[in-house]
Amino acid sequence: MTETTGESRPQAHRTQAQRREQTRTALLDATIDCLVEIGYARTSVQEICARAGVSKGAVQHHFSDKAELMATAVEHLTNKLKGQLAESLTELPRGAKGVPVAIDLLWEGYSGTLSTAVTELWVAARTDPDLRAAIRPVDRALGRSILQHVTTVAGELPRERAETLFWLTVNLTRGLALDAELGGDPVRRKQLLEEWKRIATVLYAEEAP
Repeated sequence: MTETTGESRPQAHRTQAQRREQTRTALLDATIDCLVEIGYARTSVQEICARAGVSKGAVQHHFSDKAELMATAVEHLTNKLKGQLAESLTELPRGAKGVPVAIDLLWEGYSGTLSTAVTELWVAARTDPDLRAAIRPVDRALGRSILQHVTTVAGELPRERAETLFWLTVNLTRGLALDAELGGDPVRRKQLLEEWKRIATVLYAEEAP
């Protein structure tokens, strides 16, 4: 009896931890869905809980307030993105040939669902200091993480130059992603992206030893 009871306790503990993690993940996924589908202004904790299939009280066990929930949801999404980008960046061809491919990867990563969710939060954060304080570290952490991978595969390009090209690419892709959200011309976006790939490749070739 003693051995059986001792063996069952760790299993019960793991099950409880798994359930807690499942609830947390469901809340984060539901938050992203709400931001993308109905926007920040219409996203309430009640709506998030309904989509996640949990009680409103469950949120309080995981997050101190709505701002923390929102920031953690974006972090949840960006962690997935970081994993995908890190794996893809390690497979890039070295030298100038890898520049256009890297830009395409960054465009893919910084547009789509991530762009929609983050745009909703940044607009709201302009007048919400708690939300701004919560999401700023998440955004910075994403940039630092991806930058580390980019500089690693940049070959012999000076680090400072690699960082400049990276941040120019990030800001361009974010601007193009916002343009897409607002219904801008997709042909023009493609032309701008292709022109930046051409310019960045030339700059890389000029700076590389």
